Amino acid sequence: MKPILLQGHERSITQIKYNREGDLLFSVAKDTVANVWYSVNGERLGTYNGHAGAVCDVWPRDTKHVLTGSADNSCRLWDCETGKQLALLNTSSAVRTCGFDFSGNIVMFSTDKQMGYQCYLNFYDLRDPQQIEDNQPYVSVPCSESKITSAVWGPLGEFVIAGHESGEINQFSAKSGDVLKKVKEHTKQINDIQSSVDLTSIISASKDNTAKLFDATSLDHIKTFKTERPVNSAAISPIMDHVVMGGGQEAMEVTTTSTRIGKFEARFFHAAYEEEFGRVKGHFGPINCVAFHPDGKSYSSGGEDGYVRIHYFDPQYFDFELEA
Repeated sequence: MKPILLQGHERSITQIKYNREGDLLFSVAKDTVANVWYSVNGERLGTYNGHAGAVCDVWPRDTKHVLTGSADNSCRLWDCETGKQLALLNTSSAVRTCGFDFSGNIVMFSTDKQMGYQCYLNFYDLRDPQQIEDNQPYVSVPCSESKITSAVWGPLGEFVIAGHESGEINQFSAKSGDVLKKVKEHTKQINDIQSSVDLTSIISASKDNTAKLFDATSLDHIKTFKTERPVNSAAISPIMDHVVMGGGQEAMEVTTTSTRIGKFEARFFHAAYEEEFGRVKGHFGPINCVAFHPDGKSYSSGGEDGYVRIHYFDPQYFDFELEA
């Protein structure tokens, strides 16, 4: 399983995402640039230039528009094909997470609690240009208790599922901004939330050394995957009952550890049995984000070392299910 190495960032990778078809891979890092790559061969297609701070999140939609959120206190909408900036939404603090709903019409993003400003979850309707011009969201939800660290849209775009610094997971209504449901299964900060390909379940990765699988609508806790290091990111395979997790030590604790001791492998767990069945080495620092290709035949990981690695699975991987 020889990986394709993508070298397009000077600082650590913060997020990677595939578009819906999976032919493009988007990566953002702490170096102000958003890159787009061909996932089949790792060739760089182009960059989205304009941010002045670390880019925290990227969200491609139907390969027409791309949304990025950055620590330069802005969320930007780009034309995917040309790299032209279509909209700029300024905020009071850093944008931590962003995303399109299923229709591609509603945009949500959350801002950080910093510099005296509290964390907000904002909703904009792109069909109303006035909201963009006036920089006025149709719903803005203050989160005074604990800031949002990661968020994804639920099925049908009715609500947003947000993970908090406290380990709580909340559902926020996209119409009213009310909290619909709330669960607290994690004991520490949630680093990442990703949904399954059919949006029926979500997986949360936490600093408490676990990743947990939830039902997206009811927020029922289904499975727990335990490791001995903080989990930075986790993703659900679209075709197998598998979960991939990436993590490692805190970046500031990584000094003289070897690649093996530092536990910088991507780890594969069986989604039903909660058992680990494989590891993939490669990164020279903690893995910050993982993503499965929509066809399930490959996965990518982005690390603190500034590299994105695309791994195509061997044919034996797909027979594994039968033996299990």
